Amino acid sequence: MVPLPNLLTFALASIALIALPGPTVLFVIGRSLALGRIGGFLSVLGNALGMVPVIAAVALGLGAVVTQSVVVFTVIKFVGAAYIVYLGVHAIRHRRAVARDIGVSGARKSNWRLLAEGSVVGISNPKSIVFFVAVLPQFVDYRAGAVQLQLMTLGVLFVFLALLGDSIWALAAGSARAWFAKSPRRMESLSATGGVMMIGLGGVLAATGAQS
Repeated sequence: MVPLPNLLTFALASIALIALPGPTVLFVIGRSLALGRIGGFLSVLGNALGMVPVIAAVALGLGAVVTQSVVVFTVIKFVGAAYIVYLGVHAIRHRRAVARDIGVSGARKSNWRLLAEGSVVGISNPKSIVFFVAVLPQFVDYRAGAVQLQLMTLGVLFVFLALLGDSIWALAAGSARAWFAKSPRRMESLSATGGVMMIGLGGVLAATGAQS
């Protein structure tokens, strides 16, 4: 198991990192503004679930392979960025439907779909891959053995802390959306704003999510 001092130090470092607004926060706020608190929370949960396979891959040694392969890393980076842009465009195109609390086909998006969309973002976020590959091993005590278990423990702890932190952003943005929902026109503008944020985030990830 991870020594307690290492675990506490990693937890503090993770909290400091999570507290700083970054790509995930922008994604959560954008989704919460467009879909409300429930949509935001489900996006947060999906994003967290999407990070679990990345952590498992890092623990098994596959994460290093991905970051060392320019082609594989670039493909993952652009797939994730393109998907976020797609979600942003979708929010803008269907802002009037959102204002009426309905989805594209006349019904709200299912919870499973919202979870799946968040998971795709979580598993394809290049910054998460780099973080888990570069940071997690620094807190592992190799003399204690069970390195893979230590990596998984640290990764799961980070996901848990991120889930709590991102949920606060989802609650705040979702609560602000409730006020805008009183006016269909304001609701349309808010949904479009959330979409623009996600498009901008996708562009940033595509431009700056390079290998490091």
